[in-house]
Amino acid sequence: MMPCKKTKVSIIAAVKMMLSFEKVFQKYPQGELLAKIFTSTFQAIDPNAIVKKYLQQYPINTHKRIFAFGLGKAAIPMAQSLADEISLTDSLVITKHASESKWKFGSIILGNHPIPGSDSLNAGIQAKRFLSQLTKDDLLICLISGGGSALMTAPVISLEDLQSLTSALLKSGATIHEINTLRKHLDELKGGGLVQFANGAQILSLILSDVVGDSLEIIASGVTVPDSTTIKDASAILEKYNLRGQISDSVFSSLRETLKPDNYLFENVTNQIVGSNNLALDFACSQVGQIWGDKKVKVINNNIQGEASKVGIEIAKQFKDALQTMQRPFCLLTGGETTVTIKGNGKGGRNQQLALSTVEELADLDNVMLISIATDGEDGPTDAAGAVVTGESYQRSKMLGMDVSSYQLRNDAYHFFESLGDLIKTNPTGTNVNDLVFCFAF
Repeated sequence: MMPCKKTKVSIIAAVKMMLSFEKVFQKYPQGELLAKIFTSTFQAIDPNAIVKKYLQQYPINTHKRIFAFGLGKAAIPMAQSLADEISLTDSLVITKHASESKWKFGSIILGNHPIPGSDSLNAGIQAKRFLSQLTKDDLLICLISGGGSALMTAPVISLEDLQSLTSALLKSGATIHEINTLRKHLDELKGGGLVQFANGAQILSLILSDVVGDSLEIIASGVTVPDSTTIKDASAILEKYNLRGQISDSVFSSLRETLKPDNYLFENVTNQIVGSNNLALDFACSQVGQIWGDKKVKVINNNIQGEASKVGIEIAKQFKDALQTMQRPFCLLTGGETTVTIKGNGKGGRNQQLALSTVEELADLDNVMLISIATDGEDGPTDAAGAVVTGESYQRSKMLGMDVSSYQLRNDAYHFFESLGDLIKTNPTGTNVNDLVFCFAF
C-alpha cells in the first residue's frame, strides 16, 4: 500500500490564493476588503479541505484494499487529501493541470478540455486498465469534479466526430445538461458506465458539483451514477440545435442506452456531493456578513442559467433596484452557470460576456462594482477567470474609442476588459463549483 503522508498542500494553496486575489484587486478602492472576501470564499471550497472534512465525519474502513480514482479539474487536491488520511493500494488521477504537483501518488494523466482530444482518449484507456485490477472485495473511492466529461473519454464514435459534436454544441449555447446527456449516450464510461469495469468493487464517489442544481447524473457525465435519460432525449437535443449536416451521421446512429437506476451494478455504489456552488455562496455571505452585518448581504439567485448577456442585464437591473432600497455598503450575490451562443469570432467566456452586458447598465453609478468569476479560474478558452465592471467602465471605454455593443456582438469581451485592465486572472484555482457574481455598493 502507498504510505499515508501528511502534506502542506492546503496551506500552500491558501497562501497562493490570498496573494493571487491581493494582486487582482490591489488597484481598486476597497481592494484589501475584496481580496479578503474572495480569499475566504475560495478557501471554503478548497477541494483538499472539503474531502478532509468528509473523512473526519465519515471515517473509511481501512481493512480492505482501497483504490483512488480522481477525475476532473480538482482531482489532484481531492486525491492528495484522501492520501493524507488513508493508505492507498493504488491511485489514478485524470485532470487538466498538474504542473505544480510535486508529490506523486500513483499515476497522473492529463486530458484535454473543453474539447476532448487524444490525451482524453488515452485517459479513458488508462482508466479501464486501472479499474481492471479491482475485485469485489476492494473499495474504490472516486473523487469527481467538473471538467471530467472532456478530460476522459471512451467514445463509441471516432474522436474526430466527438470533437465536431462537442464544438458544435458549445457554439450553439447548449446547456451543460444537454451536452452531457449526449456525451453519456456516446461513451462507455459515462452515464454510470464506469461501474461496469469495476468488477463488483464497492464504490464511494465524493463529488464536487459544477452544475446548477447539483444533478449527480450531469457532473462529469455521471460516471458512477445511474442515468435517467434515454436515447430519445439525446436525439431530441441533436434535432433542437439542427446538427444534421454539421456533424457526422454516425453520431445519430451510434447513440447507445445508458445504465438505469434499477441496474444491480449500483447496489454497492454510494454517490455523495461534498461541495457545490451553494456552499461557496453560503461562505461568501458569511464573510460579508462578518464585515458589514448580515442585513448587508443577500443572495438574489442561486440558480442563474441562460444566455450570459440576458442574465447580466437582469442582475444589473436587480442591483440598481437594490440601490434604491438598501443602505450602503451592501453586497448582492448570485451563482450558477450561464451559456453563450457564439455569433462572432472574438475571445471570451461566459463570465466576461455577462460582465460586458452590464457595462452600460451600470454606467455613471457611484461606488459600485460587479465581479463575475469562474471558480476554476478559467473562463472559457481564456487565461482569465472573469472580469470587473464599475460605474466608470462605460466612460473609460468611450475615451478609448471602444463601442460596447460591437464587442458584445462579436463575443469579444476578453479584449474589451483587457483594454480596460479589468480582467481577473488567478491562474487555475484547483476547484470548480460554477460561477459567482458579486455586486458591491460601497
